[in-house]
Amino acid sequence: MFSQIREITIMNLLNLPSRLGSSSVIVVGIAGVVAVLVGLLSMAVGFNKALQGTGKADRAIIMRDGTTSEMNGAMTPQDRAVIKAMEGVVEGAGESYVVAAIEKIGTGVPANVVVRGVEPASFNIRDEVNIIRGRRFEPGKAEVVVGVKAVSQFKGLQVGDTLAVRDQSWHVVGHFTANGNATEGEIWADLSNVDSAYRRGGTSNTMRVRLAGPEVAAQLDQRLKDDPRFDLTARSEREFYAAQSEDRTALINGFGMAVGIIMAIGAVFAALNTMYSAVSSRTMEIATLRALGFGNVPVVASVMIEALALALLGGVLGGGLVWLAFDGYTASTLNTASFSQIAFDFAVTPELLKMGLTWALVLGFIGGLFPAVRAARMPITHALRGE
Repeated sequence: MFSQIREITIMNLLNLPSRLGSSSVIVVGIAGVVAVLVGLLSMAVGFNKALQGTGKADRAIIMRDGTTSEMNGAMTPQDRAVIKAMEGVVEGAGESYVVAAIEKIGTGVPANVVVRGVEPASFNIRDEVNIIRGRRFEPGKAEVVVGVKAVSQFKGLQVGDTLAVRDQSWHVVGHFTANGNATEGEIWADLSNVDSAYRRGGTSNTMRVRLAGPEVAAQLDQRLKDDPRFDLTARSEREFYAAQSEDRTALINGFGMAVGIIMAIGAVFAALNTMYSAVSSRTMEIATLRALGFGNVPVVASVMIEALALALLGGVLGGGLVWLAFDGYTASTLNTASFSQIAFDFAVTPELLKMGLTWALVLGFIGGLFPAVRAARMPITHALRGE
């Protein structure tokens, strides 16, 4: 039986070039399904990595109790001084989280970009931030540094450019990286300048602190809740950004799966039609093989292997194309928590490629099963007479 399967399968595969047109329908259809599915899910993975990669276990964000957005809340310099002196806090810095409308490259449509007012200590607390071009801004001066993802997505952010924000002109003096996390989509400026431009009266939205250890976050949160002077909460960065990414990631995953299923149904019908056509055109060939003593199982197996081979080729083609085109591609989307753009890189991971190949093989299996059974159950005498 295995010898028969091998012989028929080799014959079928060698004859594929003569059926190039019909076979390509399966390959292209399944490649499209895999490419769309993996492409959309890679966006969710990239978005999730950008946000969750921003958080560290030994850092916490202090914000107004009950809010989920860094835009809300106000902390005075006195509030920040008290918190910096609390047990377990190694270093702290106030941060203002505001937005500026800047035109996107390619479309020219303005979009909200995060402008984060920071103190000098912020560069120590966020030690992943590294200036790769130019220099840091000088405190008190109308200067900004820009994350590399923001530079690639928005106009007028090159070193030496002048950025107009709230009737003020800020000079771009540097670009920075931050290990690929969401911070790379932001513009950083001196906290006092941001407060002045946005008329915040010297307050900051939040405060970022470096802790003596990961366990300190919960202790600090309890101290703030017990202190009647504050209406604040402390959350570890990992917890905060995980919550930020959860809803958007679920939305993208759901949309990707829905589109993938719709396209998969179309690909299955295309595979069924193609394999039925292939079986019909080889009716005499299959009947002759069975008359010569080849069994039903080898016939079914050979048709299934052909369908799976075409599906695998489609899966590899679709996965390869989306990996070449989108892996590491920088895009931006709306962060609904702050109504601002967040820049991230698509991430075509090995897990996504494996899932794409699995989908391709399942589609090939379904598309080849019924034509294979039909070929095996075809009456030999009728088939030899071409009925």
